[in-house]
Amino acid sequence: MDLPFGIDFGGSGIKGAPVDLAAGEFAMERQRVATPQPATPDAVAAVLVDLLSRFPHSSAAVGITVPAVVRHGVVSSAANIDDSWVGTDADALFTDATGRDVHIVNDADAAGLAEVRYGAARGRRGLVIVTTLGTGIGSALVHDGVLVPNSELGHLEIEGHDAESRAANSAREREGLSMEEWAGRLRTYYRHLEMLFSPELFVVGGGISKQADEFLPLLGLDTEIVPARLLNKAGIVGAALYASLSEGSSG
Repeated sequence: MDLPFGIDFGGSGIKGAPVDLAAGEFAMERQRVATPQPATPDAVAAVLVDLLSRFPHSSAAVGITVPAVVRHGVVSSAANIDDSWVGTDADALFTDATGRDVHIVNDADAAGLAEVRYGAARGRRGLVIVTTLGTGIGSALVHDGVLVPNSELGHLEIEGHDAESRAANSAREREGLSMEEWAGRLRTYYRHLEMLFSPELFVVGGGISKQADEFLPLLGLDTEIVPARLLNKAGIVGAALYASLSEGSSG
């Protein structure tokens, strides 16, 4: 049986593996190739062909995360990737290059789908908000298992500031904040999300989520908030899941 393939496109590496969607696990060992510099769409397409050639031939769909807003396969922002991506129909470009049906998805959205299907939010109904605390704040809104794409909640204006400029993990590191000081900023951020969305659950991802017991208990929210479980697997698993769901909706 052909299994969907997930690819996580990062600044330094592009990682991928076929995914067993019944288990939410890699079906073969993950492979990694260096991200080309500059990482233009055409250069990345060539690397994807190389990456896929390392695995047995398959006709299954491929999902690829990108750190950008994606609408119907077209990239419409480029805060952390090469400007040449803006306006690129990446679904079409990568489908042509690889000979596989390719579906791109925002990286935080992929992680959100994975956490809801297999991770910390499995079995939860209603609205789940997944946030990734890293260089910025990525976000995913998933309602009853259905993704509401491109939420970009890290860019909400709170107290006159772009939220992620004060509450992302990079702000904690840059300003030398203690966990208690940072938790105060996170409390402001998550309370704002509570006011706007009244979610059933917050899930917190990003590398810092491994230290969740040092800051989540300090937030004092009305909403349950838990650390993500899939960690560095979330992008690949979520991308493969998104590709499978996209095939189902288009077929």
